[in-house]
Amino acid sequence: MQPDPMIFTPLLAAAAVIFAWSCYRRFSLVGVGASEDRCSSLPERLQGMFLFAFLQKRVVSRPFGINHLFIFWSFLILAIANTEFLVGGVFPAARLVRILPAALYQPLVLVFDIVSLCALTAVVIALVRRAVAPPYQGARTGEAFGILSMIGTLMLAYFGLHAAEIALGAEEAAQAMPVSLALSSLLAGQGPETLNSVAQVSWWLHAGVLLFFLNYLPYSKHMHILAAIPNCFFKGLETPNTQPREEFVEGNVYGAGSIDRFTWKDLFDSFSCTECGRCEKSCPAASTGKPLNPRLVMHDIKVNLLANGNLLQRGGEPTVPVIGDAEGSIKPDALWSCTSCGACLAACPVFIEQMPKITKMRRHLVQMEADFPEELLNLFENMEQRSNPWGIAPGERGKWAGGREVQQFEAGKTEYLYFVGCAGSFDSRSKQVTLAMTKIMEAAGVSYGILGKEEKCCGDSLRRLGNEFLFDKMARENVAQFQEKGVTKVVTQCPHCFTTLKNDYRQYGLELEVIPHAEFIESLLAQGKLKLDHHAKKGGNIVFHDSCYLGRHNGVYEAPRAVIAQATGTAPSEMERNRENSFCCGAGGGRMWMEEHLGERINLNRVSEALEGNPGTICTTCPYCMTMMEDGLKDRSNGGTKVKDIAELVAEGLA
Repeated sequence: MQPDPMIFTPLLAAAAVIFAWSCYRRFSLVGVGASEDRCSSLPERLQGMFLFAFLQKRVVSRPFGINHLFIFWSFLILAIANTEFLVGGVFPAARLVRILPAALYQPLVLVFDIVSLCALTAVVIALVRRAVAPPYQGARTGEAFGILSMIGTLMLAYFGLHAAEIALGAEEAAQAMPVSLALSSLLAGQGPETLNSVAQVSWWLHAGVLLFFLNYLPYSKHMHILAAIPNCFFKGLETPNTQPREEFVEGNVYGAGSIDRFTWKDLFDSFSCTECGRCEKSCPAASTGKPLNPRLVMHDIKVNLLANGNLLQRGGEPTVPVIGDAEGSIKPDALWSCTSCGACLAACPVFIEQMPKITKMRRHLVQMEADFPEELLNLFENMEQRSNPWGIAPGERGKWAGGREVQQFEAGKTEYLYFVGCAGSFDSRSKQVTLAMTKIMEAAGVSYGILGKEEKCCGDSLRRLGNEFLFDKMARENVAQFQEKGVTKVVTQCPHCFTTLKNDYRQYGLELEVIPHAEFIESLLAQGKLKLDHHAKKGGNIVFHDSCYLGRHNGVYEAPRAVIAQATGTAPSEMERNRENSFCCGAGGGRMWMEEHLGERINLNRVSEALEGNPGTICTTCPYCMTMMEDGLKDRSNGGTKVKDIAELVAEGLA
């Protein structure tokens, strides 16, 4: 059943022009952002786009993702059918039934028929889920139901059209369309006039919904249909566990205090957001009642861009601030709630980078406005004056050794620099981990040395809190010292030191082999350099907590588990949230030095989860995690469960 091309052609042309203009207006706004290279390593990017956009690897990692996979691929396959539908409305002679032989046409319409049923089924499931068990609070929106209803209507109109054509005897490939053929039986006994009316109504319903849907997309959150695939192509090729450097010269502006201070990729991310809620569910701040919600951060950036983009394109000044209380602005309390755990980055199916944007806004607040929580002032002063968060005299750094003699690092003589870190040097609990590490290395005959009072803080918290100026100063000093001393191999016991020395300092030209103590101990055990007596009873049932900076940020998951298994003879128990889905302790992103005044304490949430298995020991690989777990146990009045670092387990079991 074909409409009059004289009526449909101008409608299609107008819809196509409006769609193209709308897309241009929206996507051109990202041009107000700063430049950024996201086109290098073309083969790797194409591979990533195929794996994550077309095969939906991250989408299907969650249970309901399978349903989305069906909708996505149905959309792609039916794009061919819809293109043929639109072209056929203008040029009836160009319909596939008239230009393809039956041997090609029949398999094609068979696929269209079955895929249309799959799409309709998936849409119904999505509608029910959205109504009964929405992915997040506020997900029951008219827009969401409207989009799903339009997709469902397209499928119903497709079946109505082809069922009527089959009933009229006008479909040559009726036997190749099982669903439409079965539905045509419902129209049996209807006269030609009625069947023609059904076909005409179905055709125009399909056309009207399709053209409306096309032009609604650029103005809805479903713009991600157009942006998500390229966003997977433009994704960061390395885990975004670091930030770009800043050039400190007079007159420069630092951080992101207005929408044009983000990069074009930052702004493109906001159009790619599907508002699926996965980042929100993974975020420790959002999960414990803090003002931060990564999904809303992206939404606010998009709203801000739409409000200011045209003004900026014309050379004007933005009227809506990025940071503030207005619509399209992100509240400062939300920015300071971030623990930089990276859960949002790991959860996002289209590789939106929420956390780096938060750090850019923190940089603006700290460096341009001097506007930050008062409790951080003491931290910044201690770091600047004494190069450690506690403000303890540098001469005290080596006193953790007590009466033990620990060698200083000597270039050409010492193989490994043992970078103790601030916590390992000054925190009374972490000093025990430091002693355990020295005991392990000495038992294994490792050639190691320390910097002692010459060691300085790596600056991790400074960079994550946005004090890039002070971090830059400390990084330069540390890099110069490492190069002067000829350091090439470093062992760390703190994941924050590990990721800073390994990833951040590379921006300063320092290439080191940095080994976290979990992997270092595992290698010593594998080489047979350590003899252990299993002592599982000492720690009871052991549950393991993944450090965000060791796990999600650097992909080290198996080494600590292997160490625990060899030290105790039994693999550790797992919390429900583990490995890449682990839940933060609450101390990352500089939160170690800040109180939690809003919502539930993150460490209490994590400790409660750990205690579900009634463990004798919670095992960690990070001094921050250790502190937060111990504080949580005290709050829960649970003195029966201990917290230990993996190094302590191994040191206890040395024969």
